[in-house]
Amino acid sequence: MILPKVRDPRFVTIRRGGTLTDADHRLLALWAASCAEHVLGLFESAQPGDPRPRQAIEHARAWVRGEVKMMQARAAGGHAMGAARDLRGAARHAAYAAGQAGAVAHVAAHELGAAAYAIKAARAAAPEDESETAGRLECQWQRNQLPEAIRELVLDDQRLRNDICWSVFVC
Repeated sequence: MILPKVRDPRFVTIRRGGTLTDADHRLLALWAASCAEHVLGLFESAQPGDPRPRQAIEHARAWVRGEVKMMQARAAGGHAMGAARDLRGAARHAAYAAGQAGAVAHVAAHELGAAAYAIKAARAAAPEDESETAGRLECQWQRNQLPEAIRELVLDDQRLRNDICWSVFVC
């Protein structure tokens, strides 16, 4: 479970009663896509013939550009998660990261899911004695990619949801 029981109005768009602007929603989607893409090779090396996670990331970015509808991006995210189901370890987490990135168009709070699964993928890909370090490095890389406009929002979200996101945001 990566979503809180009560939705944070900061991740609900203004037109739906929250405080999230469309511009910031798009930035969250782009950041989530970057987080997922950073570990995508871990999936593609295990499943080179399966395009679903890459397509989810591409759909997230296409949604930001207005080239696909929200439902298309969300569906692509679901297909990426389907690609994860029969896998284990880093490849599975990388596919889930892509799926979460695709879902940001529908629910902005999935941005943290993309980041958390990417960190889990980095941890799983590292030798056991380097897992924690790999996770911290991935977390730091992600934070370095945050646009200034959403930086504080995401960092606060990480603090608030760290416990339900496997405590991966300690970096």
